[in-house]
Amino acid sequence: MVHFVSVILPVRNEENYIDSTMDSLLSQDYPKDSMEIIVADGMSDDKTREKLDAYVEKFHSLKLIDNKAKIVSAALNSSIAIAKGDVIIRMDAHSVYPSNYITVLVDYLFALSADNVGVILETIPSGSSPKSLAIAKALSHPLGVGNSWFRIGVNCVKQVDTVPFGCFRREVFNQIGGFDLELIRNQDDELNARMIKNGMKIFLVPDICAKYYARKSISVLWKMYYQYGYFKPLVNLKIKQISSIRQLAPVTLVSFLIIGILLSILYSIVFIPFLILLLLYLLILLGISFGNLRSLGSVTGCFWLFLSFLSIHISYGLGYLSGFLSIVTRQRRSEKFSISR
Repeated sequence: MVHFVSVILPVRNEENYIDSTMDSLLSQDYPKDSMEIIVADGMSDDKTREKLDAYVEKFHSLKLIDNKAKIVSAALNSSIAIAKGDVIIRMDAHSVYPSNYITVLVDYLFALSADNVGVILETIPSGSSPKSLAIAKALSHPLGVGNSWFRIGVNCVKQVDTVPFGCFRREVFNQIGGFDLELIRNQDDELNARMIKNGMKIFLVPDICAKYYARKSISVLWKMYYQYGYFKPLVNLKIKQISSIRQLAPVTLVSFLIIGILLSILYSIVFIPFLILLLLYLLILLGISFGNLRSLGSVTGCFWLFLSFLSIHISYGLGYLSGFLSIVTRQRRSEKFSISR
């Protein structure tokens, strides 16, 4: 049986990547009369919309809708509302997909009696500079992302707590609803956690991978992981549990730094032990960073890897603390962030 597939793709200001993404989607080997692609544009103000209009004119099965809310969750929900498929595949415009991507995921979805399946992300540099190589390395290294299986890889089919760009049975959304509109980040994590609480199964498959372009600068990496951290306490509150232990490591580190600095100012006896532990942490980062000299190809790259690890840890931890305080003080999260990537 050939299932009808609806690919949903939220985009905003992706002029540098949208061509690669669209070309890979339009080159899928899945039967063309059994799939549709719905692109929800978050009112892009670069050349993304112009490029998408050209694709729509050439490929009439491609649907382009406006996402005036400019939030990924809203784009996904509005796309699901008009999707015709009994299989919904959520994709990302910052990625490139192999030609058999849809075929493999749909086959696994039904062979495993799964509710959601996903693949490993191969994080690739956004450029050829040492900094780009280092950021991509940090986003696929356990020191940067912990035991996030879809980033560090698996050798066999594995039941997991979350996957990127999931391939869902349509019934999932009928039963538990759509993506949470309050979450600018982490909406996939919250939906997957809600699925698991409702007895649904999520699998990560190793046969294929999607190529995901890493962020191009430390400042953008910092902003992204700060937002991931900021919205994580809200996810925990919504699902009434901590979704994974790995999320607590950065906030523990940042709490240690804040408390250690304050106690060192108040009590001189604390300063030396605090300094020793801080130096030990930094030496571990440096050791692992320079241990990747061969793959990075330069000392400069190792330096950028050190900064990337540090940025991921500190920004996520600060974001988590800030998000927790926002919940306690009932601050409106929509006022804190711009929507653009």
